[in-house]
Amino acid sequence: MVSRSAFAVAAFGLALAGMPAYAQQAGTAQDAAPAQATTAGDPPTEAPAITPSVDVDVEYELASPQGDVSTRQRMRWQVATLRQRLDPDKSSVFMITSWRDRTLSVVDLGRKKDSIMPVPGTQQLTPPGQPAMVGSYARLGSSVVAGEQCTIWRTKDTDGHPTDACYTADGLLLQVAQGGQITVRALSVQRVAQPDSLFVIPPGLQQEAPAHP
Repeated sequence: MVSRSAFAVAAFGLALAGMPAYAQQAGTAQDAAPAQATTAGDPPTEAPAITPSVDVDVEYELASPQGDVSTRQRMRWQVATLRQRLDPDKSSVFMITSWRDRTLSVVDLGRKKDSIMPVPGTQQLTPPGQPAMVGSYARLGSSVVAGEQCTIWRTKDTDGHPTDACYTADGLLLQVAQGGQITVRALSVQRVAQPDSLFVIPPGLQQEAPAHP
């Protein structure tokens, strides 16, 4: 079975592609007017675009909560087909998410196995270039991450912790911070066309059952 750690990395990748894992419920911020959805399905009155509206290749650095360990992950997104690929650094495992058919494929080239499962959760993908459809946000200011201008929004993660997420105008998540600690940070951003071949599962792999998260 696919490991739980691989599943967790895949779930993180879904957040990068627009699944509002950092914004299920809204926080408020001092000196900022919070945007708030008062009815299920109603969009917040002010919110960032959280799904990329361009093809993109982003390398991220992920820090441990203590800030003493970091890893890197590469995220590639093809907007025309709503597909994402996530490659953890120095790993034979990669993940492909297809939002059109709501499937998540975890591919382990080292073990020559792959597992296909439904996209976790029931949240719908916010259309590319559109503001977040659920949750609420407070605009804090702006920053520059990996040479890109982004707007910082205060929200809460799925566990209710205040979270500051920095999004570009075209929906790229560039930085996440909690309690003054940066936990996710983009190192490089390349807005270039992503070929279909990146999102094809290699032939000849053995299918196996997914692990439960």
